Amino acid sequence: MSTFTLEIVTPEHVVFTEEVSSLTIRGIEGELGILPGHIPFVTPLKVAPIEATINGKKFAIAVHGGFAEVQGNKTIILAESAEMPEDIDLERAIAARERAERRLARGGQDRIDQRRAELALQRAVTRISVASSSK
Repeated sequence: MSTFTLEIVTPEHVVFTEEVSSLTIRGIEGELGILPGHIPFVTPLKVAPIEATINGKKFAIAVHGGFAEVQGNKTIILAESAEMPEDIDLERAIAARERAERRLARGGQDRIDQRRAELALQRAVTRISVASSSK
């Protein structure tokens, strides 16, 4: 089976480097599937899980924005932040989701506060999805 290198990097550290056989990411324009030999491109990423396949086994990683660059036999995710499933505190993510939902339900916020609450909700939902998929 053919593979390519997936590297996920944040400003703080390298989160993940491994050979994968496929990758699914959620870019601004929609969901993208990447296989070995994919045409080169760069796309901004949404706050969403990415799904990679290693040796036929799929797993998810929480990615909170950034960019994906596909080049030859390597894909680099330059993320604002990223978390492996084992690094996510599920109870904390659920509490963050509930806080964000309460803030959004209150309304009456200015646009900046509204956007912060929306992003907090997206991050929490992504964490919950990734943590739940690993169990």
